[in-house]
Amino acid sequence: MSFHISRDGQVFGPYSIEDIHRYLGTGNVLLSDLAKSEEMPQWIPVSQLIAAAPAGSPLRPPVSVWPAPPNLHWALMALFSVLTCSLFTMVWNLVLASWFNRINPARRVLTWYAVATVLMLLEGGWSSHHRLMHPGVLHPGTVLAGGLLGGSFGLVVWIFRIFTRFNFRAALEEHYNTVEPIGLRLSGVLTFFFGGIYFQYKLNEINQVRLAQSYAGVIR
Repeated sequence: MSFHISRDGQVFGPYSIEDIHRYLGTGNVLLSDLAKSEEMPQWIPVSQLIAAAPAGSPLRPPVSVWPAPPNLHWALMALFSVLTCSLFTMVWNLVLASWFNRINPARRVLTWYAVATVLMLLEGGWSSHHRLMHPGVLHPGTVLAGGLLGGSFGLVVWIFRIFTRFNFRAALEEHYNTVEPIGLRLSGVLTFFFGGIYFQYKLNEINQVRLAQSYAGVIR
């Protein structure tokens, strides 16, 4: 039996069961993609197709086809962030977003974080430029106007950063409560105040769960 694979409105295939199994291993097919054969009345997620496969079927891949989260200890992340004036956190957030983009590119987490990073760099550049160009109060009107403009831009950047954090929170909860169900719950308060450090703390826990499952024979 052959299956077509659909993602973001694009249809690929047909692929054999062996092809799908191979592409799952390489990441070219995702468990969140949709699959359908000519005999099937409607599209279903690839994960559902796999779950319905009989034991021993070549279509049933190990749970470990999903890449494990980056496993840097959250305390080290916090330390490096302090030592680099938050620059490390900015870069590491892009690493986390890139990892999740491999799991579910439809959520565009990497795109949102990339835009947020550019905005933060622009904000930092604007603040530095404003301080260099107006070190004193010789032209208070100009200084005030520049300060208001910079403050408004900073507020927009801050709102976008918070939006990006909560978008990533929703993406993590969606994945780890459907595709890899482990009952993940993320605090909105901790997401708001700590962002990437809090996410890394929870991802460390997820890696511990995956390791325990592998020892129990769930992941083979």
